[in-house]
Amino acid sequence: MRAKVSEAERDRLLHMVVVGGGPTGIEYAGELHDFLKDDLAHWYPKMADRVRITLVEALPNVLPAFDKKLIDYTQSTFLENKITILTRTMVKQVDEKSFVVQNPDGSRSEIPCGLLVWATGIKPQPVVSRIRSQFAEAQTNARGLLVDEYLRVKGAKDVWALGDCALSGYAPLAQVASQQGKWLARRLNSLAAAAKDDADADIFALMEEKTKPFKYSSQGSLAYIGSEKAIADLPFFNRNITAGGIATFWFWKSAYLNELFSLRNSTLVLSDWVKRFLFGRDISRE
Repeated sequence: MRAKVSEAERDRLLHMVVVGGGPTGIEYAGELHDFLKDDLAHWYPKMADRVRITLVEALPNVLPAFDKKLIDYTQSTFLENKITILTRTMVKQVDEKSFVVQNPDGSRSEIPCGLLVWATGIKPQPVVSRIRSQFAEAQTNARGLLVDEYLRVKGAKDVWALGDCALSGYAPLAQVASQQGKWLARRLNSLAAAAKDDADADIFALMEEKTKPFKYSSQGSLAYIGSEKAIADLPFFNRNITAGGIATFWFWKSAYLNELFSLRNSTLVLSDWVKRFLFGRDISRE
């Protein structure tokens, strides 16, 4: 015999929450909306109408790194898609069936939910904390490893850091990590080749003498916002080009395919997109 679910419990289970208004949170909320509209509504039409999506962001706006016009466009698209955005709202506690937020006026509220996805900052990995503790005098920021302009960990010897664990003054983005990794690999290889006949060469010190500091070059920002719409904020000489809509969505897809590391990966992703377009998303499980 199936247990009866109360209306209040049903509403809780069908309330889905995304914490974090950056590109990851925005894209997840957009994809979740598409899944509900394109697939769940077909299989469970009565249930789909009751599903609610809420996005929670502690800052005054979602997508703070994007142009104001794109922020407004995203928020208006979410409004059309009935996705609730709570800005200036901080998550203070997450429980099994609810979460507690601090509202803009300082008061606290407990909000029931069936699913909560965390798409905002996380604490450093244990290995990062252990490294930081060994150089506590120079490592004074608990969020990660302080590095200099050559990605050398401050206070350490022969230790470099990059990506999300490195506090380099740049945003923790995949673009930054990718450029840092390529830059550091090239510099280490060139210095090692130059010092191959000197067994006592100090590559850690030579990096400052023989190379230029790392400098991040922004390639622009893209984000999918649901309903086959995307936004783009791209550098063009000394200004930025902003765009949003269906055409930008196709540009976003092509850029995504271009960033994959192999033809095999690109083919697999493209075939998944074609299957989803023809047959819908596969929601079965073996």
